[in-house]
Amino acid sequence: MTKTTRARYTLEFKQEAVRLVEGGQSIAAAARTLGVVDQTLFNWVKAHRLGRLKGADSKPTVSAEQMEIGSLKVERLHGQRFETRRQAKDETIAWLLWYNRARLHSTLAYVSPMQFEQDWLAAHAEQANS
Repeated sequence: MTKTTRARYTLEFKQEAVRLVEGGQSIAAAARTLGVVDQTLFNWVKAHRLGRLKGADSKPTVSAEQMEIGSLKVERLHGQRFETRRQAKDETIAWLLWYNRARLHSTLAYVSPMQFEQDWLAAHAEQANS
């Protein structure tokens, strides 16, 4: 049995890869150019957009989940009082649906998270069919 080793990339290499994609190259084209797997590059882009792209030695100080909860509190719940837990849950779910389906994210080239994922899946389906 052969042992495979995982490639280790520097933070600078990952950041340059992300810059190629954000500069307009498709994930597939950038991955071919850099000699990395498409999924690896997609994960770097996703991590970058969530503020999690990091080197081996760094640790995130604030998670993406914490940032999104902060957005929920500031954008939707600040100053509101709910008579029941159900009302609070309904308002939170409504915000989550809006956040994922409609809110435009500057880090995702001003598309919603769902649209970004659909575009990525469509691009990979086209690539698989060619």
